[in-house]
Amino acid sequence: MGIMDSIKSIFNKSKKVNYSMSKTVDLMDLNPRQVGPNQHVKPYYVVASVELGNTTTKAIITATDMEEGITYLVSKDVRMTRDVRGPKKGENVFGTTIWGIELTKEAVSDMVRDVLLGALEKAHLTPDDIHFVVRSTGVTAGFASPEEVGNMIVALAEGCRNAGIPNSKMTPIMTKKQLPEKLQNYCLVDKVMFDGAVTGVVPPKGKEAVANEMEGELVTAGLKSGSKWTDVDFRNPCISIDFGTTLAGRVINDELPYAKVVGNLCGLAGAIPDALVRGTGLVSKKGGAVLDIKNKAGKIDKKLAKEYSDKVHEFVSVERVPMGRTRYGTVPLDTEAAEKAGTYLIGCDVGENGSDLIKLESIGKELYEKSNINTLLYCLDLVSARVACRVIKIAKDNGLVTEKSAVGITGRAGITGEKPDVLIEMLKSLNIWDEPNDHVVFVEDGLALGAGVMARCMNCLGTPKHPIGGNRGGPCILKQRIERQKR
Repeated sequence: MGIMDSIKSIFNKSKKVNYSMSKTVDLMDLNPRQVGPNQHVKPYYVVASVELGNTTTKAIITATDMEEGITYLVSKDVRMTRDVRGPKKGENVFGTTIWGIELTKEAVSDMVRDVLLGALEKAHLTPDDIHFVVRSTGVTAGFASPEEVGNMIVALAEGCRNAGIPNSKMTPIMTKKQLPEKLQNYCLVDKVMFDGAVTGVVPPKGKEAVANEMEGELVTAGLKSGSKWTDVDFRNPCISIDFGTTLAGRVINDELPYAKVVGNLCGLAGAIPDALVRGTGLVSKKGGAVLDIKNKAGKIDKKLAKEYSDKVHEFVSVERVPMGRTRYGTVPLDTEAAEKAGTYLIGCDVGENGSDLIKLESIGKELYEKSNINTLLYCLDLVSARVACRVIKIAKDNGLVTEKSAVGITGRAGITGEKPDVLIEMLKSLNIWDEPNDHVVFVEDGLALGAGVMARCMNCLGTPKHPIGGNRGGPCILKQRIERQKR
């Protein structure tokens, strides 16, 4: 059965997909102002994730119950990156978003400060209540050099400091006494040190192969954390796919005690549906996104949506990144470094580095004029799910994904609408699993959850009874890590 045959059976009754929505925590439990003699105060580890992306800039605060190893959403503040203020006199533009929005170090710092303070205000928290801050960026496509990426990292840190976060909350601890007393019993720094492995995965050796390596690391960790709310054991071996504006993710093997990154994903993702909706005239031609669509009305013409999803995929390339390319889908990369590290690069592009995105605007315009916005949105579901299926097929055909692997999807262009149901049906055509639904998880806020996991790993805060490292169905790897570090 091929992919197109699978689409026909999408609406047959099937098992509910494994969708992990962020769960919230009672703020009084998180930060009780008065504690009675018999009141048990749960040991929450509170982390702020600050991310400046091509489309949105977010500050998301999470709290991990260190007794259960479960992470909860505390608050979030999300703003459109296109609203970053323009350069002031004397400020230097060091890069742009994928949509050409100019960025200066000072403007980024202001945006990060404001979004982090917004998240704190919503949660009625202060910087003192935050235990750690993890900074990341999806805006690498408009950068030309490592120096420009460095400017972004500096800008993110400066914004956090301007919001009242000290440097000590952005760097790993040296002793457990640097942690609040209620968390010290969960710190394993006396037994095992942080050696770069996050959730039991070591980073690729040598020079960085893709500019979005950290994104891939964070979303993989976040998927492992978010999957705790589902029936899927999303540990190694696995493939993580982040559908932000650009594509990020990793393919992980099942070596112990530490697994290796055997594949990286890069290129375009949410930029594809964004281009389609910009053709409708319902959103701005510059920087408009699917997120801007508010009024959704009209009966879905599924046949027409499928026809136009086929037209879109005539322009979409999903392949192993050819040797010698320095960018793929606008994302900077180093194919030689990837080959030396033994890492397979899978990319998604439209034309060359997005050169044919303008053609997708015409397709979106044509479909909208023939039908309505709901038909177009359903077409976007088919388009994104098919990108994911093509990525997984390449990984499978090259022995990177097998029946033992789990699949994790996160990001706005991968988990919204009917994409989860569509993808599950499409995956049946690959004949990897008897029941794909038992191996696939969709996670909200994957990158923010990953920031919480990253912070715990860096500060040696573990939950051995509820492991996120190691292999699917297997035990915690703490003992093996200790033995390895003693050698």
